[in-house]
Amino acid sequence: MRIVLAEDSALLREGLVGLFERFGHTVTDAVPDALSLVEAVERAITAGRAPHIVITDVRMPPDNTDDGLRTAVQLRRRYPNLPVLVLSQYIADAYATQLLDSGNGGVGYLLKDRVGRVADFMQSVEAVAAGGIVIDPEVIRHLLNRSTDASPLARLTPREREVLARMAEGRTNGEIAVILSVSEAAIAKHIGNIFSKLELAPDDGHRRVQAVLLHLRA
Repeated sequence: MRIVLAEDSALLREGLVGLFERFGHTVTDAVPDALSLVEAVERAITAGRAPHIVITDVRMPPDNTDDGLRTAVQLRRRYPNLPVLVLSQYIADAYATQLLDSGNGGVGYLLKDRVGRVADFMQSVEAVAAGGIVIDPEVIRHLLNRSTDASPLARLTPREREVLARMAEGRTNGEIAVILSVSEAAIAKHIGNIFSKLELAPDDGHRRVQAVLLHLRA
């Protein structure tokens, strides 16, 4: 798997390069700023070796604000099928939802401090590269809590919002039932109500998550 990595911390950048190589992947470019990220991606695509995934931090030069995430959104607009995974310490409201709403899958947002196991992280990277959606539960909760009374989410009951948050994590109905200590039939009923109130057609897997994310704009 070809990876383009953007991380301004030299130690973390080199550490990630070594980790990916240990798992048999190739980091074609490891850059320290957002401008270099755009150049690396465009160079690779022009050469006919498009990256299988772009992994970027949020805060990096040149402005040291949310340059990495803004660049990720721009790249997804230009190349909708380019898988992008944000790996950061921060949840950037202004652009996070735009990134998660973009394209047809192949997107992720993970928090560095909440990555507990290397194997799980690598599985997430491979899932995004394969077109899946992987979002840290804390990011989902944060975005859900930003919804206003004018949002379609305001129509949901507290329990339905809780189920929706678990759905957006990519949980199956059975997993949600275990977490909430209710029957799977009860979860199916809640999900039916959610789709009805949000005027969404029921769907499975990552498309279901993506449909939910479309309604997370504040």
